[in-house]
Order: sequence, then C-alpha cells, then structure tokens
Amino acid sequence: MTVRVRRVTTTRAGGVSKPPFDTFNLGDHVGDAPAAVAANRRRLAAAIGLPDDHVVWMNQVHGDRVAVVDEPRADAFDDTDALVTTTPGLALAVVTADCVPVLMSDARAGVVAAVHAGRVGAADGVVLRTLETMLANGAHTEDISVLLGPAVSGANYEVPEPMAADVEARLPGSRTTTARGTPGLDLRAGVARQLRDAGVPAIDVDPRCTVSDRTLFSHRRDAPTGRLACLVWME
Repeated sequence: MTVRVRRVTTTRAGGVSKPPFDTFNLGDHVGDAPAAVAANRRRLAAAIGLPDDHVVWMNQVHGDRVAVVDEPRADAFDDTDALVTTTPGLALAVVTADCVPVLMSDARAGVVAAVHAGRVGAADGVVLRTLETMLANGAHTEDISVLLGPAVSGANYEVPEPMAADVEARLPGSRTTTARGTPGLDLRAGVARQLRDAGVPAIDVDPRCTVSDRTLFSHRRDAPTGRLACLVWME
C-alpha cells in the first residue's frame, strides 16, 4: 500500500523574527533570539498539523552523518546532516540559506529522508549515504522520488577555480560558469547527476535561487540572516 508523502518549503514570510532575520527564521544557530526561533518553529508545526515534537530538527555541520528517527523528539540531532524515518507523522526538517535541501521518499515502502547538502557535504557523499540508509530500511531505488529545494544557482555561486575543480572531481556535473563568466558551482546539478547515476528515476528541482529570490533567505547575499526549512513526512 502506498503512503501519502507531504513536502513543505518555507519562505521568509510569516514569522516573528526581527531584522536581519525577518521574519520566519527557523535556524537556531544564526544569532536570532531563541524565543523568536522557538515561536516560528511552533508556528510551522501548527501550520502542517503536527505536534511540536513531531517535527525533527538537526544541528547541521556540513558532514555526512545520517540518523534514523523512529519516534517524536524534542531535541535536535547533533552533528547530523541527514535524517531517515519509516514512521508516519514524523516530519524531517532541513534548514538552509543557499545549500541544497534534498527531500527523498519511497511512498511504496514507506521511507522518507531529508538531507542538508552543502558544498562540503555533497562532495563528501552525504546524499549517497542517505540513499544507502533508506535502502537498508526497506526502500527500493527504482521507487524513490527526490525534490531538490531552493538553493543558490550556478549563475550566482562563484568560487575559486581550484575549488570548482575539486568539487567537480568528487561531484561530477556540478561545475559551471556564473553569470559573470567566472568559475562556479551548481550543486543541484551535481546532486541530480549523482542520484541518476545511482538509479534514482524521479528527480524534481525547485528552480528558485536563494540569492536572486528575495522572498528566501540567502547567506551569500545577506549574512547574517535566517534559514528557511524544507520538510518531508508521511501521513
């Protein structure tokens, strides 16, 4: 039996945080008032119809650690950049402000995952490690669908030439040229190619660029600033 999978992406609007975190900041590590972040997270949980502790957060570190969640949790997972669950009603949250949020699901097997794939983590293989964890928990590659959420686009992600070459060597397909004609990275393109090469058939990309779309948070554009959240869960 196929489960119903839900995905949600937030924007800057609808919260209580003050500038420069205005207004719906969901990151608790960026210098915003803790009470404001907590209020925004409660507001998010209420909006998607789940108790606060059924939204599971990570303290992300640009690593490749994947944690499996099987019950509600009030505290965030430390030093973690991906979450996997087979439990309906648990929303897995990833916070970003330019990095790639990766939401993965196998609706037939009942397995979902949320991944924080920044330049370092993506090149280090965090997405493939998450795929392996999903498979170990009953998912099948041919049944997995993926959404790559809002992130900095290749047109706006300028990096030094040695960095572009290094990331391309480890995440083929990610190297590009920016709108200014300089070396750049398109991490979503690299992650999409990596997943296709692994046999994942259904990959959708939210086309929004966090740098150019001012309804979204962007660390590259505005630091210090807030974080948006992308969530996935099974009903």
